[in-house]
Amino acid sequence: MSKVPWVGTWRPHRPRGPVMAQFTSPGPKYYVQGATGFVSHIPTKRRAPAYSMHGTKPLISKECFPGPYPVQSSMTHRGKKSSPAYTMAGRPRVKVETTPGPASYSPERSQKIVYKNAPKHSMSFRYEGAKVDSTPGPNAYTIPQVLGPYTVTTATSPSYTLMGKSKLGCFHEDLHKTPGPAAYIKPDTELYKKRAPKYSMGFRTKTSANKLGPGPAYYEVGKVSLNKSCAPVISFGIRHSDYTSPLIVDVY
Repeated sequence: MSKVPWVGTWRPHRPRGPVMAQFTSPGPKYYVQGATGFVSHIPTKRRAPAYSMHGTKPLISKECFPGPYPVQSSMTHRGKKSSPAYTMAGRPRVKVETTPGPASYSPERSQKIVYKNAPKHSMSFRYEGAKVDSTPGPNAYTIPQVLGPYTVTTATSPSYTLMGKSKLGCFHEDLHKTPGPAAYIKPDTELYKKRAPKYSMGFRTKTSANKLGPGPAYYEVGKVSLNKSCAPVISFGIRHSDYTSPLIVDVY
């Protein structure tokens, strides 16, 4: 075996990534999209349609079957078999188109279409002339002002406005904005202290007249049955016949 000559601690190795110094062009800086697949396809190349593959459908369970249902007697395994059946209905109505007759046309009005004739004009009123745009005159314009704060073509000096003295910072400025003592109403002392009784003076009331009550002779002592037991009282009436005709009154 031949010995490897000693070249020092450095050994040649492959770089982990592309080195820019090894390329004369921009190199791996740019990324060219691929022409295969559907995702990130290069836009300059034609792309075929992509289809997705799915798995097979699961098997149908044996328990999933229809329940009992009524089957017609005329139904066989080859289809419905029965005798011809007809339906009785009324005769259909036929719509007859009513076309115009010879008298509905006016051949005399077709002369100006079929034959050559002179032009015919009708007399009417004169049309109104075209409306002329009325432009404003010289007096419709105003010359811009040269005096005052609102000028267009000239420079103006600053304008000041004289106003009254401001209350801001004055001695009578109300910083709290609260009402004064005169804005409140003095409450009555009876609201927060013990109140004395009050009496009102009225007229003398009239005495009630002596009512006359019933005397001892007014009562019947023998007919008292409220506080004592009483024998039953029975009244005798009139016996009615079953053959008596009822009273019939004529109503007019």
